[in-house]
Amino acid sequence: MAGEPQDDCLFCKVVAGQVPATVVRETETTVAFRDINPQAPTHVLVIPRAHYRDIATLAAAEPAITADLLKETGEVAAQEQLDSYRVVFNTGSGAGQTVWHAHAHVLGGRGLQWPPG
Repeated sequence: MAGEPQDDCLFCKVVAGQVPATVVRETETTVAFRDINPQAPTHVLVIPRAHYRDIATLAAAEPAITADLLKETGEVAAQEQLDSYRVVFNTGSGAGQTVWHAHAHVLGGRGLQWPPG
């Protein structure tokens, strides 16, 4: 069920402390941790504690948590002392989503070209 922890979800397990992660920030509604396969010198994932399969589903169901998540991407960037950074939400397998729990990628610490990919 949306919003509830899922037994088969890697990020739900991170939230529960069942899977180790290098956590850099936590709030009442979010957890931020370093990506295990970084694509930039700074690559942090910001996830909602509540389980929603992607950012579109989260935004429709929980606008306040979506705002918290987006706010935290800026807090992570400030904490990491990034002057420039990119926030990415992959939605669907065709866009590169591989973990079915909404999450933002905060990338920085190097030049990021456009278009990506």
